Amino acid sequence: NLTQILPERNDKSHSCSALVSSVLVGTCSRSATRTEGEKERVYMKGCRSFVGSSHVSPLLLLNSVSSSHSKAAPRFGRVKAEIEIRVCVNRTCRRQGSMETLQILSGIAPPDASVRSCGCLGRCGAGPNLVVLPDGVFVGHCVTAARAANTMADICGGDSDSWSKSLEALALRKRAEDELGKGNFSEAELLLSQAIDLKPFGGFHIIYKDRSAARLAMGKMDEALEDAKEALTLAPKYPEAYICQGDAFIVMDQFDAAEKSYSMAIELDPSILRSKSFKARIAKLQEKFIAADLP
Repeated sequence: NLTQILPERNDKSHSCSALVSSVLVGTCSRSATRTEGEKERVYMKGCRSFVGSSHVSPLLLLNSVSSSHSKAAPRFGRVKAEIEIRVCVNRTCRRQGSMETLQILSGIAPPDASVRSCGCLGRCGAGPNLVVLPDGVFVGHCVTAARAANTMADICGGDSDSWSKSLEALALRKRAEDELGKGNFSEAELLLSQAIDLKPFGGFHIIYKDRSAARLAMGKMDEALEDAKEALTLAPKYPEAYICQGDAFIVMDQFDAAEKSYSMAIELDPSILRSKSFKARIAKLQEKFIAADLP
């Protein structure tokens, strides 16, 4: 609720940033035990622990869950339930490329699949490693973009062509983000439009969010708001899309609507209160409210 952040609108001396609270985010709970002559086992809540040879086929464990589904169906039989993928970024997996794997999976994941980093999963010889929750299925050797896309297909369904387009769209989005950073907003908009035309299986909502930001920077307020709303249609629990929507509302002088959008973003992800850019948005909104109250 923004009432926890915004001061009374007529109290101009009250500092908005002073009221921004720091919210701690919980981390993955895990513990490891060792016994003589045995390999390390990692126990995570809701997970099964697989211990065996380090020379394991990357999708062997996924395939062992179900071999009866078609290529277009998720192997977990869960199309609409939320899925969490945790990628090990500990030293060994990091050296094997797990940070790149994390970025790729995050970029192509559909809205109902969250991707996060975690600590050691105890299969260092088979890295980069990841675990799929709530089933607790481990996947190893997820090192290339193609492997990451195939893994996501096994988890979420969809054919190989759809996930190939997701990788192409991700590459276009990354280029667009570089152009945004350089202030080349029209070029960024073009690249993001090309990515949208590919109709990728995953990451669609992120592309719309980015194009909303590009269009708003170009002064295309209506189009920016439309893209933010489209991102929220695809991903109703996507806080960054609510932030983009709020940004558009501020430019359009719809301050109450902006407040509601920012409040939704906070409700979905309280950690954004630690963001300097979000605090700046709140301060800007406060200034707009104060100015609107002036005679």
